[in-house]
Formats: sequence, C-alpha cells, structure tokens
Amino acid sequence: MEDVKLLGFWTSLYSHRVIWTLKLKGINYEYIEEDKVNKSDLLLRSNPIYKKVPVLIHGRKVIVESPVILEYIEETWPDTPLLPKDTYDKAVARFWIKFADDVVKIVIATFFQAFKDEQEKEDAIQKALETLKVLEDQGLGDKKFFGGNEISMVDISYGVLGIWLEGLEEIVGIKLVEANKLPRLHAWRHRFKQIPVIKDNLPDYEKLKTHLQWRREGTISFKY
Repeated sequence: MEDVKLLGFWTSLYSHRVIWTLKLKGINYEYIEEDKVNKSDLLLRSNPIYKKVPVLIHGRKVIVESPVILEYIEETWPDTPLLPKDTYDKAVARFWIKFADDVVKIVIATFFQAFKDEQEKEDAIQKALETLKVLEDQGLGDKKFFGGNEISMVDISYGVLGIWLEGLEEIVGIKLVEANKLPRLHAWRHRFKQIPVIKDNLPDYEKLKTHLQWRREGTISFKY
C-alpha cells in the first residue's frame, strides 16, 4: 500500500477537512505541519502554483485544493462512503459543497471588515444571516446532518461554522448562529462538534481564537 502524507497547517480549516475525511475513512497517514511563512521545499515542489496547504501525497501522486483532495479520497477509498451513491443525490451534495465557498466568502468575510458606520455593519450582518438561512432551510432542512442521519462530505465542508466561526463571533461580538435565529443550524453545529473524529481533531480553541484575532487585526490594518 502506498504511503499517504498530508501537508497542513494547524489553523487551516481546509487542512482539517482533509484530516476529518482521512480519519472517518480509517486511512493511515503521516501529517506534516507546515510553516506558512517559511514554506518547506516539499510544499513548494508539491504545489508550485498555489504554494499553500493542504496537499495530499499518495505515493508519487500529489493532489492539491481541499475539494479535489476530498473527491480523490472518496473515490480512492470507497469504504465508509461520504457521498451518496445515487447520481442525483451526489450532484445535490456537490452543489452544497460548492455553496460552502459562498458561505466562507460572505459569512466569514463579515468578521474581517472595519465598518465605516453602523448601517454598513447591519447590512453585512443581514447578508450573512440570509446566506446562512438559505443553508439552513434548503440545505440542512429537518435532517440531523446534511446527508441524513450520518455525517457526510457536506457536513465536513461546513466545519467552518464550528469553532472557527464561534471564535470570530466571540472576538467581534457578533452572534450569527444562535438558537433563536437559526435553530436547526445551531443544533447541527453542536452535533457536528460532538462527533468523536471531529471533537478529537480540532485546534485548541483559545489558541485558534488568538490566531484569528491576529489575522483579523492584520487584515483590517492592511485594508486601511
């Protein structure tokens, strides 16, 4: 069996998506922590275009970009499937995985802005809530997880709504995923974090929050 290596970074949600997928499928792998400032030769050779994590190395094969990596893992190790077998259901799941990019761009970006006035802040919050409401109503619905009763690749794609979003909510003082606003998404977040594979493979919350605060301050300072 060919060796599996994962190049990642401890705060990277995208790296954690791959970690969770490998763990859920019971795949043995070597994890290599990268330095975002002093990138290793292995990373630069493996991902010369984007020069970023995550990178999966399977024998001599190199796979980059988390959605592509997750698809590769799913097809290479089909046991413990994380996508539906039915082609239509699989297409629907892939749509919601793609929608996760919009959630990151709209929702997470809300916390990396320096608002010029209260109205701009309220508009950004409203847009974020509307995006999450679409996800709750049309993606999650009344299901336990996005794929039904078991965690799927769609759930993994929305891991950002876990401690990453919680940390930003606490730092900025803006609460989005609350029981009185988004009850089903709020309940899903709690269930997701309690899954042993997820719970045992999360960054330290306080350290992550410190990192997010540093990133936020740096982003706002750069913009202004």
